[in-house]
Amino acid sequence: MSSDTPPTVACPQCGERVPWTTDSPYRPFCSRRCRMIDLGDWLDERHQIPGDPASPEEDD
Repeated sequence: MSSDTPPTVACPQCGERVPWTTDSPYRPFCSRRCRMIDLGDWLDERHQIPGDPASPEEDD
């Protein structure tokens, strides 16, 4: 790989290789569609960060 070639990453949703440059506005995703699918998965709680649940904040 030459130093002129930008690094690439796999789209977390579909696996397509994406160049890691400012010309790739949805990086690390390959497209807006893949980015929105991932966001929907977080909102539907299909993705979770492991660990203890956060305690609810108390009102002052």
